[in-house]
Amino acid sequence: MALRTRHKLLALLPTLAMATLAAACGTVQDNPSGGGGGAPGNTTAAAIPTPTKDDALAAMVPADIKADGKIVVGQDQSYPPNEFVENGQVVGMDVDLGKAIGQKLGLEFTYENSAFDGIIPGLQANRYEAAMSSFTINAERLQQVDMVSYFSAGTSGAVLKGNPDKLTLDTLCGKNVAVQKGTVQVEDLEARTAKCTQAGQPAINVQQFQNQTDANLALTSKRVAAMLADSPVIDYAIKVTNNQLEQVGQVYDTAPYGLIVPKGKGDFAKAVQGAIQALIDDGTYKKILEKWGVQQGAVTKAEVNPAPAG
Repeated sequence: MALRTRHKLLALLPTLAMATLAAACGTVQDNPSGGGGGAPGNTTAAAIPTPTKDDALAAMVPADIKADGKIVVGQDQSYPPNEFVENGQVVGMDVDLGKAIGQKLGLEFTYENSAFDGIIPGLQANRYEAAMSSFTINAERLQQVDMVSYFSAGTSGAVLKGNPDKLTLDTLCGKNVAVQKGTVQVEDLEARTAKCTQAGQPAINVQQFQNQTDANLALTSKRVAAMLADSPVIDYAIKVTNNQLEQVGQVYDTAPYGLIVPKGKGDFAKAVQGAIQALIDDGTYKKILEKWGVQQGAVTKAEVNPAPAG
């Protein structure tokens, strides 16, 4: 997966907000407001219509999940525009879509913030009932959990505007490159580093950050020469930094995101799949993606545990 195994900034704000942003970028805390948010979302977009509950799908949700009327969702809220904190509230494409899925199922999606690499273990320990945090579907994850596809993203690179080091994705040897911990981009950079050393060139100095927000800050403050992240995250970072950054190279290793539920939970995954498909079919899904400017990642079919590419 080259994506946030995940595919996750704070999309860094313009210069006047930089000091505030730096103060906000810390280790993820286990509360909804601890994601180091502050990047502006498209909150002025038209309101998303409220989906109607589908009784048949709601009946498929296991009794122990729906007993309290909510689904507790693990999430790393430092990944604009997919999930991040703005004015003390968690917002983003995944948040809006999760809310709509919950409404289809007659349940409330409630989000708990976590370090990205702690979400699946938290799900397996019954801390969460689902996870929705830009998780790319891959074979390793499918061995641990069930995943329902809902979006398509690839890996993308970013450098400072004007690309002062004249970098390409194939000339990162010896450079400082930022990436979020636990993402597929870490694996990508490990493979690139191996090629560098095999060719007798210096290794890439991979700098891993707990939050994508910190990785973006490292780039805008010129502590690294480049960063890798999911394609919608790079696009959004470029937008909210007033083009302080630019994409380098093309998007590659495109793969679906998956909403995660535990294995062995009856028809839970099927209920989620049915809800997502209904939102795709009635146009709600499209409106949510357009709100966040990520419609290029739209899919037409939601699937349970689709075979990973490659």
